[in-house]
Amino acid sequence: MTSRQIPRRVFSITLLTGLLLCLGAAPVIAAEQAPDQFIQAMSNEILDMVRKDPALKAGDLQKIGVLVDTKLLTHVNFQRMTAAAVGPAWRQASPEQQKRLQEEFKMLLMRSYSGALSQVKDNYSIAVKPLRGAVTENEVVVRTEIRGGSEPVSLDYRLEKSADSDSGWRIYNFNILGIWLVDNYRTQFSQEINAKGVDGLIATLSERNKSNNRK
Repeated sequence: MTSRQIPRRVFSITLLTGLLLCLGAAPVIAAEQAPDQFIQAMSNEILDMVRKDPALKAGDLQKIGVLVDTKLLTHVNFQRMTAAAVGPAWRQASPEQQKRLQEEFKMLLMRSYSGALSQVKDNYSIAVKPLRGAVTENEVVVRTEIRGGSEPVSLDYRLEKSADSDSGWRIYNFNILGIWLVDNYRTQFSQEINAKGVDGLIATLSERNKSNNRK
């Protein structure tokens, strides 16, 4: 797993920060923003929320879940993320299997790394790097750094243009220290599917989520 390839604490903090930045609060996101402005606005809003809310900072899974359910869908193409992580088997999966895969994948991310919120310090900030390429492109990469720790941590986003998002953009992947999250999970999921099929992957994710919940 990725968390074994880079320091687990750094990976956990960065992944949770990235995931929470995906929650973005719609009232502060202006329509048709440039992608780098969109990420900066979300970053500032989410870090401010974490600083002010002890339950979020403590990794309260229920409260994080409410944020995901109420804010996530307008700013993240979670279906695309899940489909890309599952790979070719996604197209052969039934609608019910696809629904379960999305639910379990989302829960995996939330449960596996919610505890990292307690590591987010008040001095943390997000620096957005200059955008490469034209803003008119339908897909762009926005590069950022999480600052405030012993050294900056790279966190990059892949965004697509979307008429369904308040900002005009939706996130569909992010990169932690050179590792794209969806690509990393695709390798793991492919092994499960080859061995046990789609239902086997769903069962494995479900069991992992239940195990994390018991900790």
